Amino acid sequence: MGKADVLFNESGKKKKEDVEFIRKMDGEEAENVVFVRAVAKKIKFTRVSFRFCIFDNCYFRDCVFDSCDFTGCKFTGSNLNGSSFVDCKLDYSIFERTILDLSYVIDSLPREENLRAKVLRSLRTNFQQQGDAPEVNKAMRLELEATKTHLKKCWHSSDKYYRNKYSDFIRIQKFTEWGVFSTLHFIWGNGESAIKLFRTFLIILAFISTWEIYNLPNANDFHLVIDCLLKSPSIFFSVAEGTNYSKGGMTLVLFLRLVVFGLFMSILIKKISRR
Repeated sequence: MGKADVLFNESGKKKKEDVEFIRKMDGEEAENVVFVRAVAKKIKFTRVSFRFCIFDNCYFRDCVFDSCDFTGCKFTGSNLNGSSFVDCKLDYSIFERTILDLSYVIDSLPREENLRAKVLRSLRTNFQQQGDAPEVNKAMRLELEATKTHLKKCWHSSDKYYRNKYSDFIRIQKFTEWGVFSTLHFIWGNGESAIKLFRTFLIILAFISTWEIYNLPNANDFHLVIDCLLKSPSIFFSVAEGTNYSKGGMTLVLFLRLVVFGLFMSILIKKISRR
C-alpha cells in the first residue's frame, strides 16, 4: 500500500491502568490518555490539560480541578463524589454512569449555549442511568434554558458568528423552531413544569369566564359575575353547560380538556419514571 493509500494514522493514545495520583499537578499535560481504575484522593489539579482523555471506572474523591481542560473527555462508570470543577473547560465532554454533583460542575459548563445544552444533555442522561431524579430535573431545566437562548440567538443575534453561520433561510427556520419551543415552554415548560401547565389551565378558565360574563343580561351584577367565575371549571369538565355555546365552541372546550389532561399525564409519567 502506497503513501497515498494510507487511511489513518495512530492517534498515540496511551493507556494507564490501576494508577494513583499522589501529588498535586499544576500546569502539566496528560492528554489523550485512557485512565482505567485511576485513583486520586484530595488532590488539586490546576491548569492541567486532560484533552481527549477517557476515565474508565476511575475514583476521584474530594479532588479539585481548577482551570483544567477536559475538552472531548469521556467519564464512564467513574466516581467523582465530592470533587469540584472550577472554571474548567468541559466542551464536548460525555458522562456515563458517573457519580458526581451537578452543582460542582455548573461553574465549568460551556458558555456557548449550544455546547452547554449538549453537555447538560449528557449529564441528564447520566443522572437518569442512576435514578437520581432531583439532578435529572435540575439538568433538564438548565438544558431547556440553554436551548431556548441558543435558538433565539440563531435568528435574532447581530453577532458576527451567528450572521456568518446561519443564512437568511436557516434564520427563518430557527425562528420557527424558537417560536414553537417558546410556546411549548410557556404552556407546560416543554414537559417539565406542572406549575406552568396549571397556569395554562387557569388561562383557559379565564377565557371561559369572560365568555360567560359577556353573555350576561346584566354584566354589572356582581353576584352574576362571581357565578360565572365559579361556573367556568364546571364548563371545562362538562359538569355544566355553558351559555350560548355553539357545537363548535363546546368541541373546542372538549379538545382543550383532552390536551390539558394528556399533558398532565405526560408530566406525571415522566416524574414517576425517573424515580
